[in-house]
Amino acid sequence: MTLLAFQQQHYKQLIDWIDSAELNYLWGGPAYQYPLTVESIDAHCSQAEVEPYLYAHQGQAAGFVELYRHSNDIARICRVFVAPQFRGQGVAKTMLRALIREARSQGYSEITLCVFSHNPSAIRCYHSLGFVEVKRKHGVREFDGESWELIHMVQKLQIN
Repeated sequence: MTLLAFQQQHYKQLIDWIDSAELNYLWGGPAYQYPLTVESIDAHCSQAEVEPYLYAHQGQAAGFVELYRHSNDIARICRVFVAPQFRGQGVAKTMLRALIREARSQGYSEITLCVFSHNPSAIRCYHSLGFVEVKRKHGVREFDGESWELIHMVQKLQIN
C-alpha cells in the first residue's frame, strides 16, 4: 500500500473512475468540469500548492487524494476517491493515514478537509481518523438545482 506521485500516465485512470457529473462534483466540487480531460487534470495538478497522489494497493491503482498547501502550517485533504472495487475494505482509511503521515513529515501542524453532509461513509471515516467538525456551510455548493451542505473538519497534528 503506497502513495505515489500522481503523474500524467495516471490521468486516464482518474478520467475512467470519475464517470458521471454527480460523482465529479461529489469528488471534486467546483475544481473540475465534467467530463474530466487530460488538460483540466494537468492544469489543476500543475498548481504549486497541489500535491496529487495515486494510491496503490497490491500493485493496483486503488485511489486518488490530494494534499493542498493552504499555508506553511495548514494543509487540506482534497478530492479523496477510492476505486469501486476497493470500497468497504478500509482502503480510504489506510490511504488517508499515509497522507496524514506525509503532511506531518512536511511540518504541517493542522490538516483540514471539507465533505458533503450527504456522504456519511466519508464522514465516519474522517471521524475515525480523528477529524472533528468545526462548521457547516449551507448554500455554498449546488448541484443540479439542489443545495449541498458542506462540513468543514480539522485535525491538529503532532509534529515528530
